[in-house]
Amino acid sequence: MSDQYKTLLKPSKEILFKERNSKFYGYAFPVENETQAKKFIEDLRKRNSKANHVCFAWQLGIENPSFRVHDDGEPNNSAGSPIYGQIQSFEITNVLIAVVRYFGGTKLGVGGLIQAYRTTAQLALENSIIVERTQEEYFSITFQYAAMNSVMRIIKKYKLKIVSQSTDVACNYVLAVRKTAAENIKSIFRNAMDIKLND
Repeated sequence: MSDQYKTLLKPSKEILFKERNSKFYGYAFPVENETQAKKFIEDLRKRNSKANHVCFAWQLGIENPSFRVHDDGEPNNSAGSPIYGQIQSFEITNVLIAVVRYFGGTKLGVGGLIQAYRTTAQLALENSIIVERTQEEYFSITFQYAAMNSVMRIIKKYKLKIVSQSTDVACNYVLAVRKTAAENIKSIFRNAMDIKLND
């Protein structure tokens, strides 16, 4: 099982694809959830109030990704699906691709639309910075001050990330670890004296 996935570093620049006087503007955004994706779509609709269509596709999640496609009044499967096809082709997730169309007076037909939306989505992704990220798992441990050196040794040795820490009566750390190494690291803490793993 891999704990690596590809996504976008930041939103792409606006790109323009023209087909028989119709203008297709492409955008790609990194998104963490559906609410974020909807907000980007709303913003695009406001900024392009005279546009004929704002079509999009998004994919969220790593192991069992969910996705949505939307044709926004274009013929069925002529816009959202070809956009989503590019998300799959580039093997990325946690991403939204939107294409804003201004109609130029000449109908393109379903084949022409599929080609135009696919090309615009492809250009938006080609003009994006795609990065590889590592999926992490979070867990917390509780220990007394006397165990601090042992804890820090394990953290250093396995390059764990301290997400948060509180030191009241006892010390409580929230740690992040690569998903594929999580079970191994947890068992090290489970077997350590004076350290409580909070499952």
